Amino acid sequence: MKLVIAIVNDEDALDLLDELTDKGFRVTKLATTGGFLRSGNTTLMIGVDDEQVKEVLTIIEDNCKTRHQVVSNPSPLSTTTGVYVPYPVDIEVGGATIFVVDVHDFIRV
Repeated sequence: MKLVIAIVNDEDALDLLDELTDKGFRVTKLATTGGFLRSGNTTLMIGVDDEQVKEVLTIIEDNCKTRHQVVSNPSPLSTTTGVYVPYPVDIEVGGATIFVVDVHDFIRV
């Protein structure tokens, strides 16, 4: 048995959840916040049999595409005034960060 932990962008989470549950997977959804952009993410925990891991990874890959987004990022000026001036930064968002870990025990009560 494996535990798939997928951290996905909030914009991708609803479609991904729908497809996973439509395919019969049980999913636990956690609201999380990313450290770099301090924006909303969704962390999904999916317990699956070893032979189902590939199917889950394919579903995640199909629903979580990367895209570019321009955000304003505050950057300190090189002066001693303490003034911060936001400037636009083109970043890649979306996609997924996925961990697949072995499960020693799985107990459903």
